[in-house]
Amino acid sequence: MAFDLQKLLRPHIASLKPYSSARDEYTGEEGIFLDANENALGSVSEQTFNRYPDPYQSKLKKKLGEIKQVLPANIFLGNGSDEAIDLLFRAFCNPGVDNVIIMPPTYGMYEVSAGINDVATKKVPLSSSFEIEVEKVLEAVDQHTKIIFICSPNNPSGNKISRQSIYQILTKFDGLVVIDEAYIDFSDEPSFSLELNHYPNMLVMQTLSKAWGLAALRLGMAYASKEIIGILNKIKPPYNISGLTQDTVLKAMGNTKVLADMVKEILVQKDKLELALEQIPEVEKVYPSAANFLLAKVPHANQVYQKLIEEKIIVRDRSKVQRCEDCLRITVGNEEENKQFIQALKEVLHVYTKTT
Repeated sequence: MAFDLQKLLRPHIASLKPYSSARDEYTGEEGIFLDANENALGSVSEQTFNRYPDPYQSKLKKKLGEIKQVLPANIFLGNGSDEAIDLLFRAFCNPGVDNVIIMPPTYGMYEVSAGINDVATKKVPLSSSFEIEVEKVLEAVDQHTKIIFICSPNNPSGNKISRQSIYQILTKFDGLVVIDEAYIDFSDEPSFSLELNHYPNMLVMQTLSKAWGLAALRLGMAYASKEIIGILNKIKPPYNISGLTQDTVLKAMGNTKVLADMVKEILVQKDKLELALEQIPEVEKVYPSAANFLLAKVPHANQVYQKLIEEKIIVRDRSKVQRCEDCLRITVGNEEENKQFIQALKEVLHVYTKTT
């Protein structure tokens, strides 16, 4: 299929003149800055925050590009991945006309963001083994389908989606294919971001919220062609990533050994947690996971979830999500947290199954 970015783009976005900030017009770091109406006296806080940050996060993208083996021009940074998701709807989907395809069970913000932007959502459920039904997805495509969202490793099931299935969609769909790799750091498969040159219709999302442990800083990454990144930069707020976040993340990017050690420990604890869950008679199934969480099927999941809350142990009830009936999603904690969770779950399941 031939991919035509300009045809996919909303016409008014193509002709939109973006806002030009003071830091767009002068990108130097030295001088007497009297152009942005900032407070020249400093800040009311102990730290100095009176100057606007780099609107395109150049230093951070350079460092990130070195780590991820992606050119800075192919990187968009947003206020979490959610900002990139929202901007994609604004750029490519005409409200009340266009649609996108999602594959439940999957990350809920795709549908929420579509609803906010008045864009229809077509749902093509994953199979019972949480794999893409490729032919059904392609059959659901019509002339107004602009984006297909794929989450791999998938949330909430945790499994890696078949790469072959993703390749088929990339080559047979002439719209935008978004691959959400929020959990890629826990997977043994390479990122699709390494294949940007082969697929001009692909956008890959990642985050610093999971493996990097920087959830509070709200930094999400999107990798795509220079042309797609240019469109996102064109319509984003001028200073969407704070200077504090940029500086903090830039320093954190130097701690790649800490990252590797943390990922290794999380995977060790995941294996232990999975084994412990499988040894509980009442647990019906623990699904394979390439993420930092496990999906487990238990009897009366909602009631078990509520009982665990009474014990101050909070997991995620996914029992009302399609294909996840009677399932709980359990984030891998530290060793002591996992032990306390397993003990509480054993007690809740034992008591609850006896009384029901």
